[in-house]
Amino acid sequence: MSQGNTGVTSQVVNAHACPVREVLDRVSGKWSVQILVAAAHGPIRFTELERSIEGISRRMLTLTLRNLERDGLVTRTVHPTVPPKVEYELTPVAQELHETLQRLTNWAERNRVYIAEARAAYDTERETEPV
Repeated sequence: MSQGNTGVTSQVVNAHACPVREVLDRVSGKWSVQILVAAAHGPIRFTELERSIEGISRRMLTLTLRNLERDGLVTRTVHPTVPPKVEYELTPVAQELHETLQRLTNWAERNRVYIAEARAAYDTERETEPV
């Protein structure tokens, strides 16, 4: 049966997939994952996040936190002190996501040697193939 006969067009598929893809892109980003992991154990200050995430710039940390806050994954609390104390904390939805990320991280840790060996075998096999 052709795609036209099923009533399922690429526009219908893309309209449904786009929001899911957008969410996955946001939560699976390099900096988002690291922020979610770093903030998983309770409120954390901006400078603590900055120190705990190697290689992130202040600007990228700020932008990623804003996006996570906009998506409802992080709450930002400003305490009225001098200087102002700002803390970030995961929302319940992000805590649930963290559990999933933790399982993924555990899987990666358990299988990293297997994957490294598979890569090496693949590369060795490809070196001997004629071009």
